[in-house]
Amino acid sequence: MTTRLPTPWPGAPGPPDAEDPIRTPVVPHADVPPDDRLLADAVTASDAPDVVFALSRHGHRTVLSGGTAPPPPLPREDLRYEIGSATKTFTGLLLARLIHAGTLSGGETATALLDGGRPAGATPVTLAHLITHTSGLPALPAGFFLRGLPAWHTNPYARFPASRVVDAYLRHRQRQRPGTRWRYSNYGVAVLGHALAAATGTPWEDLVTDRVLRPLGLDGTTLRADDSRLDAVGHGRDGETPVPPFDAGGFQAAGAVRATPYDLLAFLEAHLYPGEAPPDLAPALRAVRRPVLRRGLTHRHVHTVAWFRHPADGGPLYFHSGATLGQQAFLGFRPDTGTALAAVCTRRFRAHDPFVATAYALLARE
Repeated sequence: MTTRLPTPWPGAPGPPDAEDPIRTPVVPHADVPPDDRLLADAVTASDAPDVVFALSRHGHRTVLSGGTAPPPPLPREDLRYEIGSATKTFTGLLLARLIHAGTLSGGETATALLDGGRPAGATPVTLAHLITHTSGLPALPAGFFLRGLPAWHTNPYARFPASRVVDAYLRHRQRQRPGTRWRYSNYGVAVLGHALAAATGTPWEDLVTDRVLRPLGLDGTTLRADDSRLDAVGHGRDGETPVPPFDAGGFQAAGAVRATPYDLLAFLEAHLYPGEAPPDLAPALRAVRRPVLRRGLTHRHVHTVAWFRHPADGGPLYFHSGATLGQQAFLGFRPDTGTALAAVCTRRFRAHDPFVATAYALLARE
């Protein structure tokens, strides 16, 4: 059961962050022995062909890489990595920016945006429902498994393009009242991306580039692989078999981002220090910190429009992980310790995989 918090949702202006410190830029790979030891241990524990842990502590960056495979031609920390579902943090920030700008309210119905001539129904799914996983939509649309089966071990999402995602949504028969249950849904966030594109008349790829990536200077972030040889190669569960680059198909808003560890760290640092971000983006960066719902027994699971939010001794910890068929990522930040962590690896998730647990423990460490 979902419990909504009384805080405004999600781009409503809040009090300014008076505590935002002023950072002094530092050189990556700075020699900070304690962090070096922690990151080196994390790289080893992750047990993957290529691993990068990038840590920012009060603006001081430490980046360590390694892995079980021979080093690639380019330094591991300079490659772009697939972040899978952590893409949703970019989509949540984009929605918060559009709301703060007055372009949207979050209460628009997806059906009305995707098919203006169709009645929304008595219990319509809104943009707010889609980004908070309370739409009632399943994890994946009807027909996904059958269509994706021929490419199940390579690129099943590529076989479900945008037109199929939208058509499946417009054909979907709602079985749950939106807003009553939390259920994680790649499908729902994919629909959100198409609804934002329809609302603005701009493809999602251009929206997120113009409203998020470019303002933050994330030049090492893109939404698809190319022939530049800058993309890290993913591997299967055995850690040896290479897999092709991930193609998100019509699920771009849910999982298409690929980025360098430095760009991911810069993205997280913007969340730590919104006062230093471009003025048009700063209110959205503050908005995505605020809780919008609680769920589970004792309502212990707290969510914002972009992040999972866990308690820590000094204040909340924000994080999101992601995975594709050959790579994994973990993004997180802690305002109380001034810490941001971006971690990536090139091995498909397997049972009892140590990567996410290792990254989370590192961020949670006091």
